[in-house]
Amino acid sequence: MNRIDKNMEWKMKITGTDTWYPAAVPGSVYNDLLNAGQMEDPYWRDNEMPALSLMDNDFEYRSAFDAEGDILKDADEVILRFNGLDTLADITLNGTKLGSVNNMHRTWEYPVKTLLKESGNELVIVFHSPVKFIADEYAKDPAILGTEDAMRGFPKIRKGHYMFGWDWGPRLPDAGIWRPVELLAVNGARLESVYVRQEFNDDLTSVRLSVDVKTDRATAGGNDPVSDGLHLLVSLEDPDGSKLYDRVSKDIELVIDSPALWWPNGLGEQPLYTITVELVDEDGRVCDSWSRRIGLRKMETSTVKDEYGAEFAHVINNVKFFAMGADYIPEDNILPRTGRDRTFDLLRQCKAANFNCIRVWGGGLYPSDDFYDACDELGLVVWQDFMFACANYRLTRDFEENILAELKDNIRRLRHHASLGLWCGNNEMEMFVGNGEWGAKNEIKSDYVKMYEYLFPRLLETEDPDRFYWPASPSCGGGFDDPNSPDRGDVHYWDVWHGNKPFTEYRKFFFRYLSEFGFQSFPSIRTVEEFTLPEDRNVFSYVMEKHQRNASANGKIMNYLEQTFLYPNDLDTLIYASQLLQAEAIRYGVEHFRRNRGRCMGTVYWQLNDCWPVASWSSIDYYGRWKALHYFAKRFFAPFMISCEEEGLLTQTMNVNAEPFPVKKSIRLSVANESMCTRNGTVKWQLRRADGSVISEESKDIKVDALTSEWLDRVEINEGMLQGRSTVPKGSKSERDSRDGILYETYVSYQLVENGDIVSEGTVLFCPPKHFEFTDPGLAVRAEGDEIIVSSSAFAKSVEIRNENDDLILSDNFFDLNACEKRVKILKGDPKGLKVRSVYDIR
Repeated sequence: MNRIDKNMEWKMKITGTDTWYPAAVPGSVYNDLLNAGQMEDPYWRDNEMPALSLMDNDFEYRSAFDAEGDILKDADEVILRFNGLDTLADITLNGTKLGSVNNMHRTWEYPVKTLLKESGNELVIVFHSPVKFIADEYAKDPAILGTEDAMRGFPKIRKGHYMFGWDWGPRLPDAGIWRPVELLAVNGARLESVYVRQEFNDDLTSVRLSVDVKTDRATAGGNDPVSDGLHLLVSLEDPDGSKLYDRVSKDIELVIDSPALWWPNGLGEQPLYTITVELVDEDGRVCDSWSRRIGLRKMETSTVKDEYGAEFAHVINNVKFFAMGADYIPEDNILPRTGRDRTFDLLRQCKAANFNCIRVWGGGLYPSDDFYDACDELGLVVWQDFMFACANYRLTRDFEENILAELKDNIRRLRHHASLGLWCGNNEMEMFVGNGEWGAKNEIKSDYVKMYEYLFPRLLETEDPDRFYWPASPSCGGGFDDPNSPDRGDVHYWDVWHGNKPFTEYRKFFFRYLSEFGFQSFPSIRTVEEFTLPEDRNVFSYVMEKHQRNASANGKIMNYLEQTFLYPNDLDTLIYASQLLQAEAIRYGVEHFRRNRGRCMGTVYWQLNDCWPVASWSSIDYYGRWKALHYFAKRFFAPFMISCEEEGLLTQTMNVNAEPFPVKKSIRLSVANESMCTRNGTVKWQLRRADGSVISEESKDIKVDALTSEWLDRVEINEGMLQGRSTVPKGSKSERDSRDGILYETYVSYQLVENGDIVSEGTVLFCPPKHFEFTDPGLAVRAEGDEIIVSSSAFAKSVEIRNENDDLILSDNFFDLNACEKRVKILKGDPKGLKVRSVYDIR
């Protein structure tokens, strides 16, 4: 089978008008109208509103192309393949209707040889309004509901749900030809499906590859094993490009001794083999071929019962590892703005922050092959939701056939990837349907069980039996059996944030695998400037609230802000404070769960990225700017990491007017080792004054076995440690106010040293930062070549380095300084107009 690259020049118009505009394919309506100057950027201020109204229209795409004589003469059949149409469309070729489509997530194919002409073929695709469709469907069946953040009726269309709005995304349900259109010449037969299976021996020193193939004869159609007169030849190259097998018969077993195993980031390398399958006829002619890169690995998920309930852990090559990553949403609402370079760049930022996994959320899109190629190369294990989220669905016969075809298309496209860790039925449906949310009556509950606990796993038994399937996220395994239990399966935990609970609440739980939890912040002031006018730059302005899709979020940020920091004096400082709140909240949780490794085996925070410029839970904003959280993630996901479980006012009371009581002040250090070898190091800690000077210090050598976490003894912080030295300088506020000097004027710094280098470090306060008696740190910053040097004359907490455009990516940022100097590498950006600030500047 040959792909015939045709010069299909496309044009588009709004149906009912006479003006045509040039169209890009792959592309979209919004993208074409923007390029033609017929609409304003929907991300600017409140331009979302007129952009949404455009989707009340239908749109027509046309293309003319030639089909030279060789195609018509030599091919047994010619297939017109649409890899992605968004979403409701009628397709006509040379005046003959090929069909109607209704699923963005599917591939659509039509045999067209008898309809083709040598020249002047006209292909017409009319896209129908998704907005009118869901409104009509909702009127017919108002019982089918979903999250109130999206437009009513969205569950009735197989289109990326997020396009209809979410609590972080706009209502911009685009349309168009979003993936390539191909013309395929079929001679004799083609490969319909190729599945490479791996069977390891017990000690993983040998693996046998089997290749399951289905073919499709051009003359008869169908989906069958290899037919008479056809045979398969298989080639295999090792990661260095050397041939291990060169066009051997498919009947010969492909056995690889001493395979180079594929590992997640941080646990090993990611070698990729190349396998090629050729379909050959009896004359030796290659009818079709299929070639992919694969990783040799044994990927499993353990759900065995234990003393705490039942674990939930990824297992790679017989090794259980602690999952560290974030939830991924589509990278844009205008899909042509994405691409291979942007996707690879985003995922490189994940590896840079020590991720070893990533969860693809079920309300978006099945990722491109580029996404999975990047995850294969970077060592990011993918938790892949099917595209069902926060909605009810009615399982009619047509809907069943549609979604099963959707799943089959995407399973077959993605199943060869080394990084694909598991399939998951949906996002949050078991939890909400089980509770009767969105009007989920018994009929809907019955349809739910049929879909996610019968149809989907049965399909996977045929299409990808070697992959683990999980019915929902969160879940304990199905059957509406306490799906968000802290003791079994995976959990979505939102009491910190949605429940307004303090950060310390995390320590009350020992979740087995936390697949969603998060905290919001505002994006960089430079990002805010991209969608606002100066008069908009107040978080409660109309435009800023249009770019804050969670109705209560600004109030929550302010609530947590008043618990933690002094009130900021301008928007830029407020943004900085909000990002520190977000980073500290997730750090507090992740470090606690890593300290309890074994009982908990995963922390995947919500969310990695944004689909437009917005206030959200992301750690990287729409323009690729790292928030404080992403730098914190690099530290709290470090393979060899020290953390501190402190006792202080945060763990007891934040009320300054509480009846006086003896405040417990202590630290308990822990070291986590998420690497494959034993690590030796030295743990150091210091009790310091606000000026950074040391009052007391200790150190201890430590050995931490591979893939474990090690506690050190708890240390009480009390007056006896002062050794006769006052912690309260003469004339200080604490001296005047008779406040506890240890609480308000001392802090603890700690470090993990390996081979003479500090590999992990941090600080803890015993009171909220707003009440700590910071001394002006006198921050100074300069650039030297590819490095930036920051110095302080006193304790400086959460030091942020910025350049003029706020687009630096550094080896470290938002770090603490103990009256010292620190050098960081410039990884991206120009150090022009450098500025620094710390928590001292939140006032």
